[in-house]
Amino acid sequence: MARTYQKVRYSPPSKERVEQAFKFLEGRWKLVILFHLFGGKMLRFSDLERAIPAISQKMLIQQLRQLERDGIVCRLVHHQVPPKVEYGLTEWGQELCPALDALLTWAEARGHAIKHESELCGVTVDLRPRFENAVARRGYHRSP
Repeated sequence: MARTYQKVRYSPPSKERVEQAFKFLEGRWKLVILFHLFGGKMLRFSDLERAIPAISQKMLIQQLRQLERDGIVCRLVHHQVPPKVEYGLTEWGQELCPALDALLTWAEARGHAIKHESELCGVTVDLRPRFENAVARRGYHRSP
């Protein structure tokens, strides 16, 4: 009788592929920026600044440039006075939505599990999930 793993023939991704995939999203603010751009929204630089008050202008510019270089975010320049620049997700960037939604669902479930465990132990824990606002806002377009 064959073992399950021999039937399925699962081969884990190589270390290089994993590192390459995570390199696209490394950085403190990239995921937060992506959550604000989900749903096909085009946001001006100033809108992103207001949406993420803890980020510096320099850091926001750097993160947006990296995301643009990697093909995740597109930059649309309107030639007018004063200059207007908008940012949105590319089609490839929009494909990240289900994966990041799964991450939010996982984090939310973990928060509930910790709360339940702390109640069993009689310990009070303040659990405000890090992406609480993003969970409330996730109204991105899901492909059928």
